[in-house]
This record gives sequence, C-alpha cells and structure tokens, in this order.
Amino acid sequence: MVPLACRRQSQRMRLSASVLTAMASSFAVCRLHMRGRVVLVRSLQKADTFLQRSIGTDVAAAQAEAPPRDGSDEKDGCKSLHALQVERQEQAERSVLINCQSRTNEKKFLKYLSNHGDIKKYFFYESYGLYAVVEFAKRENVASLLEGAVIPSVSHESTVPFKSRLLSLRNLSLVDLSNQQSGLQCQPQTTIPINEFIQRLSKEESIDQQITSLTEAYQLTEENSRLRFLVCSLLKDIAAAYFPECTIKPFGSSVNGFGKLGCDLDMFLDLDGISGRNVKMPKSGLSLEYQMKRANSERAVTQSILSVIGECVDQFGPGCVGVQKILNARCPLVRFAHQPSGFQCDLTANNRVAMKSTELLYLYGQLDPRVRSLVFTVRCWARAHGVTSSIPGAWISNFSLTVMVLFFLQKRSIPIIPTLDHLRDLAGPADKSVIEGNDCTFVSDFSKIQLKSNTETLEQLLCEFFEFYATFPFSRMSLNIRKGKEQNKPEVAPLHIQNPFETSLNVSKNVNATQLDRFVALCQESSWLLQQRETNTPRGGANMTTAWGLATLLLPSQVAGIKSRKKRRREPASERIKGLLESLKNKNQPKTG
Repeated sequence: MVPLACRRQSQRMRLSASVLTAMASSFAVCRLHMRGRVVLVRSLQKADTFLQRSIGTDVAAAQAEAPPRDGSDEKDGCKSLHALQVERQEQAERSVLINCQSRTNEKKFLKYLSNHGDIKKYFFYESYGLYAVVEFAKRENVASLLEGAVIPSVSHESTVPFKSRLLSLRNLSLVDLSNQQSGLQCQPQTTIPINEFIQRLSKEESIDQQITSLTEAYQLTEENSRLRFLVCSLLKDIAAAYFPECTIKPFGSSVNGFGKLGCDLDMFLDLDGISGRNVKMPKSGLSLEYQMKRANSERAVTQSILSVIGECVDQFGPGCVGVQKILNARCPLVRFAHQPSGFQCDLTANNRVAMKSTELLYLYGQLDPRVRSLVFTVRCWARAHGVTSSIPGAWISNFSLTVMVLFFLQKRSIPIIPTLDHLRDLAGPADKSVIEGNDCTFVSDFSKIQLKSNTETLEQLLCEFFEFYATFPFSRMSLNIRKGKEQNKPEVAPLHIQNPFETSLNVSKNVNATQLDRFVALCQESSWLLQQRETNTPRGGANMTTAWGLATLLLPSQVAGIKSRKKRRREPASERIKGLLESLKNKNQPKTG
C-alpha cells in the first residue's frame, strides 16, 4: 500500500491545468497579507481548502509579463528528505535576498533584475523592512548581478567589505512615488494571533475541519521554507572561507514537516562532504596528504570550529546580531538573530544524530496526513495552556510532545504508523547508519512501507489522545517508539520518553512533576469537553464566533489554577469541568440593556 499522503498527492495531479491555475491564484490570495488591489472570487473559495501551500501563485494583472511567483509543482510519490534538501539547496544557491524600499515598483524591479538572467521564482515579505527573495535560473545570473553591485559609501562610519548575496536596492527610479501603497503581496512569516484564530476555527463546520484549518494556518509555507534554506546558504558563504566544500543544512522543525511559522532555524555545519576523507591509499609509490591541526577530541574540534565561525558571523555577517557562542553545552552551538529573515538561529556541528531524528520525523509525517495534523493540533493546544514554552525550563518540549503523538498512533488497535524497529527491519544496505555507536538505521524507501487500514477520523484521534494520556501510568512506565509499547522506567523521573536513537537518554528529563500534573489534568478536561454536546457541536453559521470544539480547547487560562498535588489537593475533575462549562455559557450569553 502506497502511503496515504502520497496517494492523495498523486490524485491532485490529475486536475486539469486550467482549474489548477484558477484555484491556485485564489488560494494564494487568501494566504497573503494583502494591501489592496486583489479581489477574491467567491466561487473559488471552497476549492481552496484542499490545495496545499506548495502550489504556485499567479501574478496579479499588474505583473502579467513577470515571471511566476514562488511555488512548487507537485509530483507523484513522496519525496525523500535528502531529495528535498538537495532541491532546496540548489534553489538557494541561485537566489539573492534584497532589501527593497517600501514603495518599490514591482514591474520595474523585475525588469532590472532580468537584465542579469531569467528569474524562476520570487516573493516579498516584511521583516525590519521590505525584502524580496529572487531565484534566478542559473548561478551565473547571480554572479552577473553581484558584479554590478557596489560597496555603500557612508559618512561618519566605516564598513566591513564583506560581499554576500544579501543586497539593498538603492535605485530611486525603481520607486513608484505616485502610489501611497505599494500593492506588493507580502508572504506571511508568522502565525496569526491565537484569539483571531479561535474565531476562525469557530466558523468551521466540524472538528475535523478545525484541525485541518489549524494545520494549514500553522505549517511552514513554501516561501518560508525557501527563505530558511537561503539563510543557511548565506551563512555557508561565510564558513566557506575556511572550509570551501562545507555545507550548512537546516534540521529539526524547519524541515521535518512539523515546524510552524515563526519557529527557530536550527542549522548544521556539515564537513563530512569534504573530499579526501577515507580515501584508499596506494600500497606503493608516492602520495600526498594535507597537514592539519590536531586536537584532543572531536568535541574540541567542534568547539574550535564553531568559535571561529561564530566570531566571523558576529564581525562580518550582515544582519546577524546578538551572537552568542555557547560552546560548553552538551551540543556546542552558536546562537544569533538574523534580522533580514526574522529567524532566531542556532548553528551546530557534528550533530548527526539530530539529523537522523529529523529524517525519521519527516518520514512519519509523510506516511499519513493525520500524523502531521494531530501533532500540529496537540502542539498548539499545549502552547495555548503553557504546557510548552520557548523559554528553557521544566516544560515539556515540542519534540517530546511529537514523540508522544507518534507513540499514541503506534498504540491504536490498528496502528497508523509502524514502530522504529519495524522501519529498521525494512532497511536496505544503503540505509545502514551507526553514529557514535548508536543504531540509526531505518528504511528510506517509502514504497517498502506497508500501512494498515485505519479509518479513524481526526476528531476521534484527538479525543482518544487526551483520554490515552489522561490515564497513562507515567509513575511506572516509559514511552518507547522503537518498540511501540510501554516499558518499565529505567530511571527515576516524572516523565520518561526514550530517545529513539540514543536509547540511554530520556528526552523529557527536564520535565518536573508539576508540569506533568498540569499536562495530565489538561488531558482529562480536554477529553471530557470533547465528549460534551455543549462544546462539541457547532453553534450558528459562518457569521457566528462562539467557540466550540477545538476552539474551546484553545481558550486560554481554563486550567490555570491547577498546581502540584503536593501543594494542594485538586478538586474532582468533574467539578472543575462543570465550572468551566458554566463560565463558557455565561461568556457566550448575549448582553442585555
């Protein structure tokens, strides 16, 4: 059986080109931050929901002769993470990032750039100003553009003459001063506020549609993904001064399919592709080898490299601010903010296990669309109630929550996804991977994975997820997605989730009893609420904004009073829930007088 997500992807390809073009235009307009000029066609709005963000957008009438805006053609079958990374890296190498003036004339801007070669894709976004990402057809086109760029002359200051593909547009003739509004369509880089989103969810007709709407609103867009790879490529240009054959790749949420708009950009400095490693030496005759510095350990080498790269980013990297070299952490890293993109960045090296974890999560997310939808929903629910946090501490991490969702899906009476051990058994010789003694082997060929027929709806799965963890024996058992079953805890910790690859590690070791208690209490209440008619039935039509279903679960501070059992005895869950329902009724009653 071909993975469900792949089959659905193939079905969409059978739509006629004319229908796709019309619907893609409408879909893109729905998602862009508009500043006038485009009017939606109502007859196409219903068709928008099933189109993925990867479909390209039509250019508005004012740019009828311009190249197409950003987007990717869909292809049959599931693309491997490696293939996706190679494609994105090639796109990034042919791209430039340009800071534009606020009223830039888009048509003249594109005409000017086209003097250096054909433009394949482009889009605009806002972050400390207006920016454009422009992908050319060839790298030579980028080289031609850079040859015409000049070093800025500034008074009272000095500049570091480091040339990069981060540019500023200074040609005043490209600025259309006759228009007060530029009319440029800017791609969103962050999610909408939670209160506004709750109102949007309340207009959906079913909980399944609410979950789908949440996934579509929170997942990374095609444009945001391209921007992340471009930032990695710009950083690689700095590192290449020391390591010309190096690459810098995004990992984690940026590429595993579970990242949301606004998430951090985790990057990996990869030196394994440098030529000359593991070369078979001749048995006789002469040969040459490089003289190199030696260090006491691989960790010391990693720290040394990151220290130097971090210093270069701090001193020479345009737009890179707040650089911190955190070299004594378990995994040494360089942390900084990249202002032109708006990303908070972490650069690591020699973090190969994390790359395999990224690949594994990507694979699980591609096997069945319900995997990603449930992860996005649980993560959003957890953030709304303070179960997770962007600040380091005793909170449950997004990675731990994702593993908990995967474990739950493995535990269904008809499993939705296979165990990691099963994926390892399906692996071929090319899939074999042992990193620092850890078995990181699993199949990469989607066609070898046979899924079982589970037809549970997203609503059923969400309710069952809360019920599953509301009654899970956390005090005794550990979660293990390698085996797909509970195991006795190997150590004393409130929450124990075995690291999929470094099996001696607990990925939730930081979580304390208070936070676990809050999570369990929230699961109890959420499970109960989803089973009540008062909260799981739509109320009114598209013009009504009364919270129901998933929207009810995202309302803030509903269980803020829950504290550790050690501090106070909790009242019965039924009493808290009754109070919650009563407060919701009172809140939704129309005001009189």
